This record gives sequence, C-alpha cells and structure tokens, in this order.
Amino acid sequence: MNRPVPRTRVAAAPAVSNRILLVSGSLVAAAAMAFAVPAAFAQSQPGDGAPLTIQAVTERPSLNLSAYGEVKTAPDMATISFGVVTEAPTAAEAMSQNAARMNQVMAALRRAGVSERDVQTSGLNLSAQYDYVQNEPPRLRGYQASNQVTVIINDLTRVGSTADAVVAAGVNQINGISFGLKDPTAAENQARQIAVRNLQAKAALYSQALGVPLGGIRSLTEGGGYSPRPPQPMYARAEMAMDGGSTPVAAGELTVRIDITGVYDLNR
Repeated sequence: MNRPVPRTRVAAAPAVSNRILLVSGSLVAAAAMAFAVPAAFAQSQPGDGAPLTIQAVTERPSLNLSAYGEVKTAPDMATISFGVVTEAPTAAEAMSQNAARMNQVMAALRRAGVSERDVQTSGLNLSAQYDYVQNEPPRLRGYQASNQVTVIINDLTRVGSTADAVVAAGVNQINGISFGLKDPTAAENQARQIAVRNLQAKAALYSQALGVPLGGIRSLTEGGGYSPRPPQPMYARAEMAMDGGSTPVAAGELTVRIDITGVYDLNR
C-alpha cells in the first residue's frame, strides 16, 4: 500500500527592500570612486566594521599676482657700429681698397685708446653692382666691398671724438650707437627689491578687499632684467670732424626692469 509523500513547505525569502538596495548601491559606487580617484578622496575603514567614510580634498584658495620694479641709471659704456664701403671695377680692387682704409681706421682706434678686445668685425661683404636700364639686360658696373665693425667705448667722454677720428680715417658709414652697463647687477637687485615690495602691497590690497587673511607665498617667478639695446641709427658725414669740435653725444639714462609673478595662499 503506497503511502502519500509528505509535502515540504518552503518559506519564501523576504523581499529585499528597494531602499536597502539603493543604499548598498550608493556605497559600492562611492567605494569605486574612492579607489578610482585616490587624489580626490580620502577613505577610512574603522576596525569595528563601521560604514565607509568618504572625504573630499579641496585645494586652498590662492592669489596669482604680477608686479614689476624699475630703476633709472646712467650708462657707463657705449657701443658704436660703423663700416667702410668701397667700390671698384673689379672685386679684387674693391677688397684691396677696403682693406687699406680699414687698416687706417684700426690705427685711429688704437690712437683713441680703444683696446683690441673691444673691436669686433660684425660684417664682411662683397657684391656685384649692376646698372639697370629699361628694356635692356643688367649691365655690370663693378663691385662693392663692405667691412662693418662694432666698437665698445668704456669712456663716455670720448664717444664723440672717437667717432670723429674713425670718420677722418676712412669710415663712410655709421650704423648706430647704443649705451649700456658694464655690470647691471646692482641695478637689477634694486629693481628686484622694488618689484617684491610692489607685489606684497598688491597682495595685501586684494586680501583686504576680499576680507580674507593673507597667507604665505607659495611660489615666485622672475622675468625681464637688463638687456643691452641694439645700436640706434646715427648719421654722420665725413666733414663733421673738420668743424673744430667733436660730435656731441648724449648718453641719457637706462631703465632696468624686473618682472615677477607670485602665488599667495589665502587663509580661511
């Protein structure tokens, strides 16, 4: 006789609350973000199994400012650029004539007290010269030789007389003159101090206007500084040395400028 098989009752699992699922999902997502971006979040897991804590790391507010300092100072040296230009029917003759006149110019510089180390050849050129007539091919006229020299004069009282001397010796082209400093360190350091004072004053002004205490300086960068000017045009004629007086030259003043940029922290 077959006995009936007893039925086993299976208890249904309680439904999982959507709220619990959402909370669990949020914790998982937050944990993933903490591991994926370690620089942006700090995590702590207490030993008693407390929930994971996420803390955002924020950057301190700061001021990024620029300022400059300028110093006016008198130059103590001059640089003159001049040259000898000659023309002749042949290239060899043009170069020969140019060399002869330039040798006279070098001798005049030595007599003026200019040291050899302060004289530098800055250009040497030879080029063919042509005459151009309409509806006709260019016609060779001859050759032009040019020898350009840059000279440093350390005594500003002798700049005009030196220019006159080289013109009398054969120079027929003066390209320009510039004034500079033998050692700009003192002027640059003074400009740095002024620039820092200006930067500090500007930072304090912004801090006061914002109503936020000013913190320490985070970084400081420098730009600018002394740079010699290129020679400016100076026109001369060969007869200027024959008027009984030297050519007047005014040195004026130079401006030395230092630019700085600083980043300051703002305290909360």
